[in-house]
Amino acid sequence: MDLTLLYRGPLASCDYDCPYCPFAKRRDSPALLRADRAALERFTGWAARQEGDRLRILFTPWGEGLVRSWYRRSMVELSRLPHVERVAIQTNLSCRTGWLDEADLDTLALWCTYHPGQTPYERFLGKCRELVSRGVRFSVGIVGLPEHLEQARRLREALPEQVYLWVNAAEGRTYADPEAAEWTALDPLFPYSRHPHPSAGLPCRTGESVLSVDGEGTVRRCHFVKAELGNLYDGSYRAALRPRACPLAACDCHIGYVHLETLPLYDVFAGGVLERIPAGRA
Repeated sequence: MDLTLLYRGPLASCDYDCPYCPFAKRRDSPALLRADRAALERFTGWAARQEGDRLRILFTPWGEGLVRSWYRRSMVELSRLPHVERVAIQTNLSCRTGWLDEADLDTLALWCTYHPGQTPYERFLGKCRELVSRGVRFSVGIVGLPEHLEQARRLREALPEQVYLWVNAAEGRTYADPEAAEWTALDPLFPYSRHPHPSAGLPCRTGESVLSVDGEGTVRRCHFVKAELGNLYDGSYRAALRPRACPLAACDCHIGYVHLETLPLYDVFAGGVLERIPAGRA
């Protein structure tokens, strides 16, 4: 069985305080961090035993995972499993990069976000250059706010051409055509992010080959639909896998709408759906 799993454990702490994020500078208690570590180790152990399946895994923590040793370790371990086709994580890239030398870089990938005002531009660019020199597969993105535009242009100019720079539409923001054109000049795929996608009743891969998993092993079709399909660890989710139409009116998050069958994004991102890298990019 081929499965794409979006894992999100209890972790909700972050070392940044972005004004557009509700988890900015949040601190998790030691007990919650221990619970998050145990949950991730359980998930990693489960994945290691699924030798009869083909797995693709994306970690989507509410906070920053790679500053925690257990996320780095799990990424390395999963990357070395022959039945794991891809393991990726969303990260602000504030961690060191030396741990990547232990990973299988044919499997591991990073979805990196630059947050102006949270880290010096040169520091972030330096981390990107370290990834390039190490041969790490990664994308870089930014939230499409007016105050970020010049920094985004600067970053696009400095990054190697093969590194995809994506732009996320800011939540709740309406983009007039001239402003949208400025962002599209940096990211030709920005139009997919600009507006929420009507999804009610439309076919989506979530719930069939794409699943969301939380720290307890509860399986849902995606992060945005609360209905439970079963549990990962007792195998009860497998009987629930089938083609499903979306029950929501619209989908406005890339990790959701990329799986809509009515959009061409599996072709656009062929080979890089989880790490948000279009086909033909490194």
